[in-house]
Amino acid sequence: MTNLTDIQSNNAAPLIPEPVSYLDSSEFAALLSQLTKDFAETAADFDRNSEFPHANFTRLHQHGLLALTVPTELGGYGATLSQTRRVVSAVAKGEPSTALVLVMQYLQHSRLQQNQAWPLSLREQVALDAVKNGALTNALRVEPELGTPARGGLPKTVAKRHADGWLINGHKIYSTGIAGLTWLTVWAHSDEAEPKVGSWLVHRDTPGIKVVETWDHLGMRATSSHDVIFEDVFVPEQYAVDVRPVGHDRTSELDTKGVLWLSVLLSSIYDAVAQAARDWLVQWLHGRVPANLGASLATLPRFQEIVGRIDALLLNNKILLDSAAGGHVPLESAAQIKYIVTSNAIKAVEEAIAATGNPGLSRHHALERHYRDVLCSRIHTPQNDAILLAAGRAALSGKPRGAAV
Repeated sequence: MTNLTDIQSNNAAPLIPEPVSYLDSSEFAALLSQLTKDFAETAADFDRNSEFPHANFTRLHQHGLLALTVPTELGGYGATLSQTRRVVSAVAKGEPSTALVLVMQYLQHSRLQQNQAWPLSLREQVALDAVKNGALTNALRVEPELGTPARGGLPKTVAKRHADGWLINGHKIYSTGIAGLTWLTVWAHSDEAEPKVGSWLVHRDTPGIKVVETWDHLGMRATSSHDVIFEDVFVPEQYAVDVRPVGHDRTSELDTKGVLWLSVLLSSIYDAVAQAARDWLVQWLHGRVPANLGASLATLPRFQEIVGRIDALLLNNKILLDSAAGGHVPLESAAQIKYIVTSNAIKAVEEAIAATGNPGLSRHHALERHYRDVLCSRIHTPQNDAILLAAGRAALSGKPRGAAV
């Protein structure tokens, strides 16, 4: 298993420029633009083959971007939400599956060093592994019997006491990025007389972990969200990082600021997919010249209106996402950002599909892939019904709305 000494002695880490000035520089903007272009060139292949985009993550690591939200004192960029959103949007416009795995990485590291439930040595180990080696991490929570933990219930995955640690047994599904992950935060319950529930940190190379390649999805096909089986996977005692009695609060759960980061970054993925669809449509309209018209479809008022409608939806998204990332949206409204932005993104791509007809649905064109990808925005927690129910209850409770952060 990787340890802190191994990580610190590794000289493969990228040299990260001064974070404060570099992340807001024209040089960094040019890098993001190039990443969008380069990732877009191979996105169709990753989608077609349902193949994890290892090359994209190698590229991101070369620029230190897998450590974007790792604090500067540990060698990362310590990026703000606004800066992180820019990176996610640029990557997602090129290849959204890469961006989804990246968002999970950013969410984990944006909160990790403040999580006092984790031993300091483990927090630093995971962070430095990201900085030096580009190690990816994600939480594995969803199960066949339980579904998503956001809907309530206890995990079936069990941690049994064993010598100086635990043995993990269980079955996780929708394990986003598993083909590239190094660190797995596994949600489970203990087999004690008074069970505890929480997270056990597991290194991917630990014996007993089996990946079953079940991910064959409509969209976001390159996320490698396969099933993972744990069979007597040994976890040292100190790697039970946030395990508490049932009913007790756990620091690993998202607070209101965590929900804001989740909503903004997830929404930015699918807004970027809609941006890519919009750009494809504009290019297609300019290139389509019917013989009976003698000019491109871009000259027709009907198509100009459609593009205008799409741009209005995306402008709405940009203003909302930028405002939220800048702290100008009440924290309790964070989940509604996801509902609004992803709904607009889906509608924008549907407008493009309706405008193009058969070409838009052809697998020879990128628009069909963008449509499949954008529809996946609906599956992420929190789902639309939960968002609207919570918002409605809050509105009808008579409680005053809070201020922005």
